[in-house]
Amino acid sequence: MSAEKPAETLAGRADWLSDRNLQRLLSALGENGEEARIAGGAVRNTLMGGAVTDIDIATTTQPEETMRRAKAAGFKPVPTGLAHGTVTVIAGGRAFEVTTLRADVETDGRHARVAFGRDWKADAERRDFTINALYAKADGTIVDLVGGLADIGSRTLRFIGDPEARIREDYLRILRFFRFFAWYGAGRPDAEGLKACARLKDGLRQLSAERVWSELKKLLSAPDPSRALLWMRQAGVLSLVLPESEKWGIDAIHALAKAEADLGWTPDPLSRLEAIVPPDAVRMKELGRRLKLSRAEADRLVGWALAEPVAAATSDAAFSRRLYRGDLRAIEDRLRLAFASARGRAAKDDGALVEAGSYSRLLGFLEKWRRPVFPITGQDLRELGLKQGKALGSLLAELESEWVESGFKPDRDALMARAAEKISGSIP
Repeated sequence: MSAEKPAETLAGRADWLSDRNLQRLLSALGENGEEARIAGGAVRNTLMGGAVTDIDIATTTQPEETMRRAKAAGFKPVPTGLAHGTVTVIAGGRAFEVTTLRADVETDGRHARVAFGRDWKADAERRDFTINALYAKADGTIVDLVGGLADIGSRTLRFIGDPEARIREDYLRILRFFRFFAWYGAGRPDAEGLKACARLKDGLRQLSAERVWSELKKLLSAPDPSRALLWMRQAGVLSLVLPESEKWGIDAIHALAKAEADLGWTPDPLSRLEAIVPPDAVRMKELGRRLKLSRAEADRLVGWALAEPVAAATSDAAFSRRLYRGDLRAIEDRLRLAFASARGRAAKDDGALVEAGSYSRLLGFLEKWRRPVFPITGQDLRELGLKQGKALGSLLAELESEWVESGFKPDRDALMARAAEKISGSIP
């Protein structure tokens, strides 16, 4: 008879498991026949080698009892979602989200009415994906009720139970399917899950713009979202939530993600979005309005669309003049996308290799560039006898233009002499 396989454990693999406040909270919630376990993302990320930022807890205690026990243990309970069984417990300056075991009684495609319970399997089965439905006991022992460990091992993203049923409960799960695939999946997406997303994609129209953009932004923040975007396009989901990408293509994003990884650039969801939509200011303004982007995000997209492309052969002097006059963020976005594109083509195209080298030089120049300060002001011109008004503004602008075109070289004395000549009329 073969020996029983030992239970999988997080012990020795999760520094956060030894957090004294976490252990005290789990102990308090588990007294007198109750039980509490770490749930979801912390378990998943530890097993998959990812960072753990949030620790969620599932418990058999009812919300009011959760609050009573947390307070008795010296922690601060905050009733952040009592209707859904959720209490946020502040312990040692860290927030733990504690939720009572529950089952969905009624759903409408986005929100659910829940019933609290004590059945761990029922609580696991109401979750979205198998890799998100793992629990860990206080000693690190993993409890897997839906096959999540095997799916983590193969990096398979799979709905729990019937994919269509899970999606009809909450249509946001379609976007979550692709977002989690971008972060954790390998190979092809689960076929049944992909088909269900394609069949039920119209349900996405029920979602708020804020939720759609939140999911897209998280997806676009993955190390390389290109595979997920490809399957989104195949399923018709990408065109529905981001119609601007439909006739533009998503090929550029893989080269951008590779450049970010190779060169140490921080993955940037806005830059990735720019890689898959056309640089059309009108359409970018509409995209920002439709998805309710923040003012800064919307302005950045429009600025990028308005900025002229940067030619690889641009000289340092010409580039410096453009930087002085232009939107630095927009120019950098244009330049990074152009560099990543050339870099992606360089393996098969010697011309692209040269182009990539030129863009690399310009990016280095931009990184070190500091905006020169125009040496004279309107007050200086007034001291030369010119009165405040249109003529003063015109002369100041003319002098600044000459200064820029001459490579920012004339100093204050030279510019004042030039101004005096123009004011006296000796130079038209």
